[in-house]
Amino acid sequence: MFKYNCLNPIAQVGLDRFDANYQKCDDIKEADGVLVRSASMHDMELPENLLAIARAGAGVNNIPLDVCAQKGIVVFNTPGANANGVKELVIAGLLLASRDVVGGINWVSSQAGNQDIAKLAEKEKKNFAGNEIQDKKLGIIGLGAIGVRVANVAKHLGMEVYGYDPYISVDAAWNLSRDIKHVLNVEEIYEQCDFITIHVPLMDATRGTINKDAIAKMKDGVVILNFARDLLANEDDVVAALKSGKIKKYVSDFPNPTTAGVEGCIVIPHLGASTEESEDNCAKMAVKELKNYLENGNVNNSVNYPNCDMGVCSNVGRVAIMHKNVANMITKFTASFGDLGINISDMVNKSKGEYAYTMLDVEVSISDEIVKKLEAIDGVIRVRVVK
Repeated sequence: MFKYNCLNPIAQVGLDRFDANYQKCDDIKEADGVLVRSASMHDMELPENLLAIARAGAGVNNIPLDVCAQKGIVVFNTPGANANGVKELVIAGLLLASRDVVGGINWVSSQAGNQDIAKLAEKEKKNFAGNEIQDKKLGIIGLGAIGVRVANVAKHLGMEVYGYDPYISVDAAWNLSRDIKHVLNVEEIYEQCDFITIHVPLMDATRGTINKDAIAKMKDGVVILNFARDLLANEDDVVAALKSGKIKKYVSDFPNPTTAGVEGCIVIPHLGASTEESEDNCAKMAVKELKNYLENGNVNNSVNYPNCDMGVCSNVGRVAIMHKNVANMITKFTASFGDLGINISDMVNKSKGEYAYTMLDVEVSISDEIVKKLEAIDGVIRVRVVK
């Protein structure tokens, strides 16, 4: 029996995938696995028995990844599950920035009760005129699940699309339209594009990507869209560029005091993945990842440990080991089994940065003795008997 805890409301269609072997608990201290959306976990005391955290969404900046890795807690996210919902809102943002739809709607609201509103609108509409996006140049920084979708739709809308991603995956490349111009230097996007949208994860290396130096290289009157994370842009620099006229519009899905109410900023209340379909998809994917890990030890879509999959265990025993990514670990693991006369029937080892993950299948039950021998090896973080 596994226990799970939900730190946020999780779509029932996902929770329904838990079977009789799972029990929901109200206290994280009792949980083997946690499901979370936006709740901050940085100040939480993570219990020793916690095995995994599944984030129903892509961003994981609300989770202490290093602390979890050091404790042997695998953190999953759900890349691509909400991509279509975000993609659609990005396209909406393009249109809102090109045509002053928001200004026009606000004007209509201000004329409530005016019997001459239709006649007056014909005079006022020139104040809300804009431009079409067809034949304009769109630059996309980050060609992951969302960026690829935005690129393909924008191309169908008649835009000339530039894409920049030095780490583009094979799957993303296959899904990207052949008409997208894949540039090797982000400065080409800054210099050429009328619209720029950013779709990269927030890390130390990407924090403040859109800053005064980047903005200085952009075309006058550029429109910047940020539906990834607000800290990817230095928004003080963005506001200054809006006031100078360098930037025409800044569209963001992240309300904060820096941009809320600022002229030229179109700020949406974090609605990118707020669709019924996105929430359902994220919940189903998060539960699937959590179950596969708890039941089989398989790691798919982890952000702090390497992906590692041995399928469903058909042997008598399976053990999973979280450890530091250092030399001779495999030799020590196999020697521990050999010393007890236990033959290893299958094994897989993967690494990611300073951490690694090893699974071993054997034809006997995993005893406390072998667990203690493995735990005693320098560099081992956690030993878990999967079966």
